[in-house]
Amino acid sequence: MSASDTHRAIETVWRIEAPKLIAGLARVTRDVGRAEELAQDALVAALQQWPGEGVPRNPGAWLMQAAKHRALDALRRDKMLKRKHDEIGRDLDEEADPTAQLEDALDDEVGDDLLRLVFTACHPVLAVEARLALTLRLIGGLTTEEIARAFLVPEATMAQRIVRAKKALSEAKVPYEVPHGPELAERLGSVLEVVYLIFNEGYSATAGEDWVRPGLCQEAMRLGRILAGLAPQEPEVHGLVALMEMQASRLRARIGPDGEPVLLLDQNRARWDRLLINHGLRALETARRLSAGPGPYLLQAELAACHARARTAEETDWRRIAALYGALGALTPSPVIELNRAVAVSMAEGPAAGLVLVDALTTAPALRNYHLLPSVRADLLGKLGRHQEAEAEFTRAAAMTRNRREQQLLLGRAETARKASAASPI
Repeated sequence: MSASDTHRAIETVWRIEAPKLIAGLARVTRDVGRAEELAQDALVAALQQWPGEGVPRNPGAWLMQAAKHRALDALRRDKMLKRKHDEIGRDLDEEADPTAQLEDALDDEVGDDLLRLVFTACHPVLAVEARLALTLRLIGGLTTEEIARAFLVPEATMAQRIVRAKKALSEAKVPYEVPHGPELAERLGSVLEVVYLIFNEGYSATAGEDWVRPGLCQEAMRLGRILAGLAPQEPEVHGLVALMEMQASRLRARIGPDGEPVLLLDQNRARWDRLLINHGLRALETARRLSAGPGPYLLQAELAACHARARTAEETDWRRIAALYGALGALTPSPVIELNRAVAVSMAEGPAAGLVLVDALTTAPALRNYHLLPSVRADLLGKLGRHQEAEAEFTRAAAMTRNRREQQLLLGRAETARKASAASPI
């Protein structure tokens, strides 16, 4: 194997194995930042040794062994070993070998460690932006450069954000554990929120040149599947997996040949990924089976299933979609959910009925800078023949979005409305 092939193999192994390494080390060191440093030390060792010796038969085990040695060395060097012994061995025999105990701890099953790491990276003590960055770094295995590029910030800014997040966890003495009881439900919500925010940024980019970023969607789905494997009895985890997979099934159809956005009703549904839809429907069935009552992600998955099952736009069950949005809004009140319900009502009962609901949202503070409010309102006004008003609303929506592709789409629709207005009889 050539040196370049070996380096590519190392990069692939690192992307797969890094979360497990960091998770195991974080449980022992109780410090996420320190754990990542030790794991990276193991990566450096691989980069030094594998080009000459070849890639080991079990590269993950090799990296774990190398990380284990570095963890032991670091604990000895920094006099952490006695503190660790006091912590994990206070009820054990005074003469027990602390090094052996530490080795046993590092050899424990990694599944629980990954779950702890997910809950730590998504701890509410961190701002949402920090949770996103730290999750992609520690669990997703993305480099700082990749994360910065995904969220359109300078690499130095993202690096500082990640460093501050690790420091905040350390200073807050966040316990490296999976919470229990009522706290579990609350913290699980934070974890799922972070994963879905990552997915949404890939599905509909808030800024930049690209309408979609499939790589972020893939990372979010991978994180969701990890969670489903680590928490198989949690219905909302399966609900989120179902939701993401059914939405991701449309990615190829969401952009045209030149990268321009293609809206849902205009998409070629033959381009939807039926394999992802089937995976999503199976995950939805699992969520239903486990659920005592529908949660927000299960309900959103039900909404996605309504679209996924409709082979044409005309077959869509808009009345059921409107009812599901009503149930979702009752569970988690939000003007954005109400805006989506208004769209569904307009499709089921006509644009006039939808416009009444949209107009009631125009004073909602949360939607003051939300470009989809004037965009939806413009669409309904156009359908009612009020083209001049529609043009103004599309133009306003275009000024509010930071995504260039979406801006072009909205300005194009404003121009179409202008021409329709000019052609209309006075």
